[in-house]
Amino acid sequence: MSSEQFLNIENILFTIAMVLYLVSMVLYILFFALRKEKPGRGAGYLTAAGFVVHTAALIVRGIGAGRLPLTNQYEFATSFAWGICLCFLIFLWKYRFRALGTFVLPVIFFIIGYAAMQSREVRELMPALRSNWLAIHVSSAIISYGAFGVSFAVSFIYLLRSRMENHEFWNQHVPGQEKLDLISYRAVSLGFLFLTLVIVTGAIWAERAWGSYWSWDPKETWSLVTWIIYAIYLHLRISRSWKGKSAALFAVIGFICVIFTYIGVNTFIPGIHSYA
Repeated sequence: MSSEQFLNIENILFTIAMVLYLVSMVLYILFFALRKEKPGRGAGYLTAAGFVVHTAALIVRGIGAGRLPLTNQYEFATSFAWGICLCFLIFLWKYRFRALGTFVLPVIFFIIGYAAMQSREVRELMPALRSNWLAIHVSSAIISYGAFGVSFAVSFIYLLRSRMENHEFWNQHVPGQEKLDLISYRAVSLGFLFLTLVIVTGAIWAERAWGSYWSWDPKETWSLVTWIIYAIYLHLRISRSWKGKSAALFAVIGFICVIFTYIGVNTFIPGIHSYA
């Protein structure tokens, strides 16, 4: 089978995954709006199905391209959405928190929709990308951003939770604020661990590719800003038992920085990372 045929199959699988995420998002919204259990259960199954198809699309893309599908705007965006879905499914399984999907699926659909608008052309790798560090660096970013996406959704729910204390549906399907705070903290901790790995591996890779560990490229700078925001969150959490609304707002702001680091920097601030 030719590389072109593989890429045609990938396009089909990508489209199917995108549709499944869209339907899942609609069902989760109906689950919340209609207070019905059935749409919520269906949304969970469709999200898992979308993740499986999405995984297959990435694998087929990698085979067709003859490399890891992690080297341009389209490939990282679709992998970013995949990472958020992976982390969501893990937290859904661990905490049985179905309502989380109502807030995570729109984020997944936004990111995969952004991917759909990018060029899917497979090009020869730039010399700087021909490194074994690519897999570690970018894969770590995908897991990190995915975990931060989950923490964003959980923190957003936390901010709404206080207004729904006497709402029967929320009390049944949404954990209390203390549990939400704990889930957000664990998601941030996971994301921070992998973001630290992203920065360290990126510095090593940069030294080998460009002769300098740090060049204050816009993406490097904003990655550091994001790291500092989450580092402050964790420091205050550990040293001062910082919880509540302020912590939730910090997690939301952190993810906004994540989105700007990826989409905003690539769109508005050219630099040596503009290809990804």
